[in-house]
Amino acid sequence: MAQVGIKRTKLKSDFEPSMKNISRIMKVITENGSKCKTQLSLDANLNYARLVRHIVWLEKKGLVESKVEDSKVNVALTGKGEIFASIFSED
Repeated sequence: MAQVGIKRTKLKSDFEPSMKNISRIMKVITENGSKCKTQLSLDANLNYARLVRHIVWLEKKGLVESKVEDSKVNVALTGKGEIFASIFSED
């Protein structure tokens, strides 16, 4: 699997991720494994553009990575992301 980063994508300097959106994204990936951004957007019930901004932020933090799988770019948790997701989802 080739790794395809979107880390070079620029975020506005004032971008502040929504913890609610981060939670949705992490939950969907944790429960269903890697997903393409379109399916992830649908499953997390997020606008595609908003999802992409959050994915870029998560990639820059090293919590997710984009990989080519079956001719699609899928987003998956990194080891660091798995730890974060498990802590983040604790009650």
